[in-house]
Amino acid sequence: MSFPCVDALESRSATLRQQAAASASQSRTESSSSSGPEPSYTVGATQIFHSTSPLLLDHGGQLVEFDIAYETWGEMNADRSNVILLHTGLSASSHAHSTAANPQPGWWEKFIGPGLALDTNKYFVICTNVIGGCYGSTGPSSIDPSDGKRYATRFPLLTITDMVRAQFRLLDHLGVEKLHASVGSSMGGMQSLAAAVTFPERVGRIVSISACARSHPYSIAMRYVQRKAILNDPNWNRGYYYGQIPPHVGMKLAREIATITYRSGPEWEQRFGRRRADKDKPPALCPDFLVETYLDHAGEKFCLTYDPNSLIYVSKAMDLFDLGRENRLAIKAKRVERERALKEGGQGGYQQDACSLTLPDTPYEEQPEEHHDEFERDGLGFGGDLASGGSSYSGPGQKPPADLVAGLSVLWDHPVLVMGVASDILFPAWQQREIAEALKMAGNRNVAHYELSEEQSLFGHDTFLLDVKNVGGMVRNFLG
Repeated sequence: MSFPCVDALESRSATLRQQAAASASQSRTESSSSSGPEPSYTVGATQIFHSTSPLLLDHGGQLVEFDIAYETWGEMNADRSNVILLHTGLSASSHAHSTAANPQPGWWEKFIGPGLALDTNKYFVICTNVIGGCYGSTGPSSIDPSDGKRYATRFPLLTITDMVRAQFRLLDHLGVEKLHASVGSSMGGMQSLAAAVTFPERVGRIVSISACARSHPYSIAMRYVQRKAILNDPNWNRGYYYGQIPPHVGMKLAREIATITYRSGPEWEQRFGRRRADKDKPPALCPDFLVETYLDHAGEKFCLTYDPNSLIYVSKAMDLFDLGRENRLAIKAKRVERERALKEGGQGGYQQDACSLTLPDTPYEEQPEEHHDEFERDGLGFGGDLASGGSSYSGPGQKPPADLVAGLSVLWDHPVLVMGVASDILFPAWQQREIAEALKMAGNRNVAHYELSEEQSLFGHDTFLLDVKNVGGMVRNFLG
């Protein structure tokens, strides 16, 4: 029986297999940039900053050297005080806007330029590809300088803060002591907060759009099943698919799952309804409804344009994100221990080639419900025992936990713009309310919080990419 949607995947696998065989017959090595059937993960010309100073990572790993791909717009003023660092979402490149070297429209093309949200008549805008990515910055598909082979899953585990530290190495290289603003949406909104929390004296203003201050179970779950789709693709080969057939089937499914979270049900009701691609044909098990063909197309476009290992590592960094005080102190303690071990010439218990994608020792079991009193700020600061300060849960209609308030207290005097969208199901609007409320409870009186209603936008999480009037207008007004 014919299944065109399955046949297409098998046909692509066959083509990629032939390409791999042709590469092998020409004796191309794995370290060659042209080896194998996997695509060249690039979106055009960028600038490259190469750091030869080791970067110690939060969970024990280390990059002895690394590259940061970046692009810029506007002009830096004499005292270098007009710099805006624009952070990207999970799979975005540094190409936020067209440049002379790469005239293709960028992912925030209508938000950057003279008189726009990031006004290049006033500001010098920098956008980087994060470490762990595959668009010019060092990631799993990069060459490990220690042996000349791809890192693959030997690449160390990352955090959002690791990405930020790498970005600030670039700022050091450019001579930028303090940012006018740290700006980002989605994962970029996580980075914009993390940058200010990590380097509070080096960030002036903060813009965080459709993001969170700590990842919550729903978004973690959605990213988990995306990673699972890749890991379960036989071609993933435990991450060692370079020079062979990449896990394109798993990547396509991962992108289809992600796309479901990027928009909203009401928008799809208007856009697709229950319409079928061809009502004159009988129903089929392959994509049949318009919404199915839309998801299929989204997966097709993505499955060979982004490195699967990068998606695994960067999405895991998002899951680990937590600006609460307890997590920050725990990470700090690990870093101190690791730094001490490195100075003494040891590894500090860290194994570079050990895969961290492990299963828990015991399966999950339902736990009895716990009840906590709501956190009430006592006005005496946050030096006490946070464990007794209130519930660890924060959701719609609840106050942020004391741990998060304490973690964000370093931002007590930073002007902050927090934006959310009512139709966003990936980062629900209550998560942006949590950021704003936690900042206010920490003593910040310079918090501007806006929430776009469903009447204003039905585009869900993707609103930050599409709504030039509301999102762009508020960012422009806030930056001044």
